[in-house]
Amino acid sequence: MTTTTADPYGARDHARAMTGTWVEAMPTLPAAAVDAPGEAVWEETIAPAGYASRRIARGTRLRLIDLVGDACASMLVFNAETPTERLNVADTLKVQWNGYLGAGRLLLSDMGRVMMTILEDDAGTHDAFCGASNEASNARAYGDGKNYGAHPNARDRFMLGVARHGLGRKDVHPCINWFKGVRIAEDGATLPEIGPFPPGRTLVLRAEMDLIVVLANCPHVLDTRADFTVTPLRATAWRGEPAAEDDPIRTATPEGLRAFLNTEDLYAR
Repeated sequence: MTTTTADPYGARDHARAMTGTWVEAMPTLPAAAVDAPGEAVWEETIAPAGYASRRIARGTRLRLIDLVGDACASMLVFNAETPTERLNVADTLKVQWNGYLGAGRLLLSDMGRVMMTILEDDAGTHDAFCGASNEASNARAYGDGKNYGAHPNARDRFMLGVARHGLGRKDVHPCINWFKGVRIAEDGATLPEIGPFPPGRTLVLRAEMDLIVVLANCPHVLDTRADFTVTPLRATAWRGEPAAEDDPIRTATPEGLRAFLNTEDLYAR
């Protein structure tokens, strides 16, 4: 007998028949990952042009994998308890005297606190300059950029992600783009590093605060390819501890140590 979704009973039967169905891009519930070194709390494959958002606890490790070699993981980060505190990309760069992110670098909030630490990075191509694509930039590149069209943009995907946590348009702040790089030439020219790259490149971050993390997986705003090109992104998180007092990243620089002390003071109250 053919099931139809034209009436409530048919729709119910169709929905129940989907039990156990597995697709490439979806969260795993309950979270489980055979390659996670600790208790998994988040396991999800984010589709091309997809998005995800999750609250993670202080000390959690978050691993991102560019599965095929053409993912662009645009990221927003918020203090989970007080979301008015969020990632400040400008301070992240200027406080560390460096325009490029990689292992050993910190993500800082607009309150001078460490939000995340980059523990591992075998990609080396990231962007803290250009921000997210938007409807207008995608329309110029692909002919349209609407959220529910064929070429959705990262900013509108962020809007969907932040809404899950009671946030809105004013909360979509400048982001970091992982796995797609931008370098600044001696003459000030912006040089994109778009790829495609080898599959399986990996980034591991440690949450130093209770956080809301929002990810959008859309083509980089400087991607000049005619086709809308982006591939799946895997996110895995597992429980852990925040930086210890003798953590070498925590103590590496006076500026970094101050930022860690600011975070630790928040949790000492």
